[in-house]
Amino acid sequence: MPPSPRSVVGYRETLLRCAIALLVGAGATAACVLWVDRPVAEFVHRHDIPRFVVLKWITLVPPAIQMWAPGLLVLLALRRLAGPLRPWERTVLAATVALLIAIQFKNTLKDCFGRTWPIGWVSDVPGLIPEGAYGFHPFHGGMGFASFPSGHTVRVVAIVAALWAAWPRSRIPGVLATLAIAVALIGMDYHFVGDVVAGGVVGGVVGAVTARCVAPGATSGLK
Repeated sequence: MPPSPRSVVGYRETLLRCAIALLVGAGATAACVLWVDRPVAEFVHRHDIPRFVVLKWITLVPPAIQMWAPGLLVLLALRRLAGPLRPWERTVLAATVALLIAIQFKNTLKDCFGRTWPIGWVSDVPGLIPEGAYGFHPFHGGMGFASFPSGHTVRVVAIVAALWAAWPRSRIPGVLATLAIAVALIGMDYHFVGDVVAGGVVGGVVGAVTARCVAPGATSGLK
């Protein structure tokens, strides 16, 4: 059955918004790389903001969500064998698929850009603090050159974006969760501001497109 005109318009609107987000995000990321990233990372280190251990606890949440995502995807697939998924189940499916796809995107982008970290976490690979290393090394590979984009932000925003249209009540908690992760990552000197901005753009685009493809028009029973 051919797609309805309304559906086609919906896809076009989504793609247009994603294109705009990519352009704006690219500009904002470039501005951060040039003028924001270095002074913010140095400010965080100078004032010992990582001493607030709650920031570290917050950063543990996205990897934990990722760990359970494959199992949830399998459960939803088994549920589908019993009959069509309910609208809220399609929404959860979209969020899960968006998360897994976004993870692959961020892995590829990390290899492509090869950015060093605010602090050199990997042995023999310098970071901005204290060695002063700052820059991109495209296609270098290795964990020492994997700061860009922020994987934690990609994960969170992909889920938030996938839930955004179908479950309006998730928007405020989603925004707060995104802000909490961003503050924690920057406050721990785990990532530069530009890494977080880029991660948000990547996660948002993947989440929005996945939701449109996997659960078009789905509405959650939790409204």
